[in-house]
Amino acid sequence: MAAEITRVFDLLKYSLEKPKQEFVSGKINGKWVNYSTDAFCDAVDHLSRGLIKQGVTKGSRVAVMSHNRPEWNIADFAVNQIGAYQIPLYPTLAAHDIQFILKDAEVSIVFVADEILYEKIKPCVLEVNPDIKIYSFSEVKGVDYWKVLTDLGKAAVDINLDEYREKVEPEDILTLIYTSGTTGTPKGVMLTHNNLVSNFLNSLVIIPKGGEKGLSFLPLSHIFERMIIYLYLYNHTAVYYAESMETIVADIQYVKPNLFSTVPRLLEKVYDKIMEKGKSLTGVKKRIFFWSVALAEQYTLDAGAWYNFKLSIARKLVFKKWQEALGGEIVVIVSGGAALNPRLARIFWAAGMPVFEGYGLTETSPVITVNRFGGTMFGTVGEVITGVEVKIAQDGEVLTRGHHVMKGYYKRPDLTAEALDQDGWFHTGDIGELIEGKFLKITDRKKEMFKTAGGKYIAPQILENKYKESIFIEQIMVLGENRKFPSALVIPNFETLKNWAARKGIAYTTNEELIKNDQVLTKYTEVIEALGVALGKWEQVKRFALLPKEWSIEGGELTPKLSFKRKVITEKNIDIIEKIYKDAENYKAQN
Repeated sequence: MAAEITRVFDLLKYSLEKPKQEFVSGKINGKWVNYSTDAFCDAVDHLSRGLIKQGVTKGSRVAVMSHNRPEWNIADFAVNQIGAYQIPLYPTLAAHDIQFILKDAEVSIVFVADEILYEKIKPCVLEVNPDIKIYSFSEVKGVDYWKVLTDLGKAAVDINLDEYREKVEPEDILTLIYTSGTTGTPKGVMLTHNNLVSNFLNSLVIIPKGGEKGLSFLPLSHIFERMIIYLYLYNHTAVYYAESMETIVADIQYVKPNLFSTVPRLLEKVYDKIMEKGKSLTGVKKRIFFWSVALAEQYTLDAGAWYNFKLSIARKLVFKKWQEALGGEIVVIVSGGAALNPRLARIFWAAGMPVFEGYGLTETSPVITVNRFGGTMFGTVGEVITGVEVKIAQDGEVLTRGHHVMKGYYKRPDLTAEALDQDGWFHTGDIGELIEGKFLKITDRKKEMFKTAGGKYIAPQILENKYKESIFIEQIMVLGENRKFPSALVIPNFETLKNWAARKGIAYTTNEELIKNDQVLTKYTEVIEALGVALGKWEQVKRFALLPKEWSIEGGELTPKLSFKRKVITEKNIDIIEKIYKDAENYKAQN
């Protein structure tokens, strides 16, 4: 009889019923480090006892600041099975946010990955509370190594961990995840064991048979990837952590995963690179390549025999190579965190690599809805999972309630009351609609929609998704609140642009010089105008500015899940934005 899972750490006892030689593995400093199920569970127990020896008990706060690696999970389970709160810290957090979280959560111990993150967090600890203990997963001179704690715990045979486990209830807090979203001071989202357990049990619908190996590269600090890892363990899927995005190609070829989760932007990058290679082909090969892509864009789940016959040819001649680029054994890709362009979803499905798009927030543990085999509609984020309700408010906002909804915001009953109404409905802040009464379609963020001076409402995410269909556009932010027309800040895909410029005989010096070139500006005008044809006239971007540098988490323009911090981007580029509209006024006056 399988072990009952009511708390996250029950996954360990459950996993020991089907032990694996490769349970959780990670590539660290170029080498794969593997933990068998037995070794992993032993390390967790030793660390739990070591933490207890250091005064950690139920309700204590332990933070983890690390890139994905097996030790992240070992620390997570070691903390939560003794009833302490695990607090993930994004490695990219700014110092003021780290200080706020350490103080607000009253953290007593921090685990860091390596010397770089130690040097980042040490000044913050000294500022907030010098008594906070720091341990590192990699050996760093002058820093306590995490195995000091496991060794301490290994010797503490007098500690009966079952006594600690029994005191942990399903409704107890598992983790505090601080999220600032796109604006504001970080808010501590209180998620319980039951929130996560219910979420991964009911998200199993996304994993078909054959899901034996999962590759992970999205940050575990985000609840999406963390829940996915719990789901993998529940499915007895072996977990492999890629070393970094720079090594992802080699890591995929080594692991040959059946499953991985991603955000749309990474799929867009994969697609853009494939299209660039396609453009470099010649003759018959080039014609076959683009015939296959055009065929893929028409993909539907019930296309018929003639279409499927043509698709089988395209898969043999073209898409088989796409599959091989992603290891050759993909069964399913799970996409979340932002809207996936339906055209891209169709292409990947046609290529034999189904992408299941889902939807949720940190506050909802995170999955609310997800597409799956037997229940997929392109352009939507799927149907609700079991135990979850969704309804659309009068103003179009998506509301949800069920086992997945957070306990509240830590120390912020005011914000909790704003987000959770008296009937238990969580207000997501997203605008959406139900297609056929069951498939949820997200159209925009409630706070991100804006009205032009002409009174027309604009949903920027929809427009941005449309314009990003061009391989020439890496990032685009549409703006125009209270203005006469929508405009956009555009970051070119510089790899694509440089290749195009070379073919046109335009010499490359710097990004700054390239985006000033008249031929380049004309090209982007053509791209923007061509894609705008499918939009309403009031929605079409009339003017734009090219920018030389990609927006990033490090630069402060993106959240950890790669959403735009629109206010930050606007403030950083206010002079450029004002010039866009001033030039338009001058042009109108002169003509």
